[in-house]
Amino acid sequence: MTSISIRAARAEDADAILHCLAIAFEPVREQYTAAGYADTVLTAETVRQRLASMALFVAESDGRIVGTIGGRVKSPGHGHVRGMAVLPEAQGSGAAGLLLRAVEDELRDRNCSRVTLNTTAPLQRAIRFYEKNGYRRTGRVSDFFGMELYEYEKTLSPGGGRQF
Repeated sequence: MTSISIRAARAEDADAILHCLAIAFEPVREQYTAAGYADTVLTAETVRQRLASMALFVAESDGRIVGTIGGRVKSPGHGHVRGMAVLPEAQGSGAAGLLLRAVEDELRDRNCSRVTLNTTAPLQRAIRFYEKNGYRRTGRVSDFFGMELYEYEKTLSPGGGRQF
């Protein structure tokens, strides 16, 4: 795999985003409820809704999309991250860190000083990644289509600066 570049997602990226989500979450599919899995990997319609309502980014390598992430302002000063996925062959390449940084920079630019994300117990590798990148469990647990959904939070420091 050559270098990774990050850019804002475009409407024509919808199929590649769906592919990334489906491939990245396939190993844990059996640990999700059917509705939880469907909400996680999206559909043609829900990916279009995310493209319209969130800042979505993609990671590219050799002209191919190998990862995705989204974020939006949830309330004044509070951003929320959703839908992070990196294809197995790009895991360990730095793509995940670049994607996370891109969405955090976007939320910082939108005057967010804190950011949250939610994850499920089957995603232990993702949890370790988020914790390594400054996210801490808040103790809030909610229902996600019959699964426990754990909230993580991070304070965004001023500045930052775009890396892509």
